[in-house]
Amino acid sequence: MGQKTVEIRWRDMDNFGHVNNSCYLTYLEEARDEYLTGLLGPETVHRIVVRKVDIEFVSGLSQDDDKAIAATQVEGIGTSSIKLRESIHAGIDGRLAARAETVVVHTASDGRAAAAPLPDEARAILERELGTLRL
Repeated sequence: MGQKTVEIRWRDMDNFGHVNNSCYLTYLEEARDEYLTGLLGPETVHRIVVRKVDIEFVSGLSQDDDKAIAATQVEGIGTSSIKLRESIHAGIDGRLAARAETVVVHTASDGRAAAAPLPDEARAILERELGTLRL
């Protein structure tokens, strides 16, 4: 499992005094990128694109929460896709702020977004991670 603590920035706030919903996706992206790069290396991650995000907003975050803790875990592996389970918790009290399921796809090396099978080495690493599901 990957986990990243992200400072809640003043610019993340909306006119209602809480973190704008679009910032939750940025927090998840930061955690996901760090996690997958650490697992698979930059050469593989540069060929991975997000295909789907399904997010449930559970509780609001505000500047008073200070930090957001975003976590990412492999939940499933397809031929070219990786299904991830993700969450965001408030830094101040640990309450669940959001949970998400994200599907990312490994793409062809020609720069187009066409799906390409995951390399064997990446698949083996992801399968080991799949066995440690904790979120």
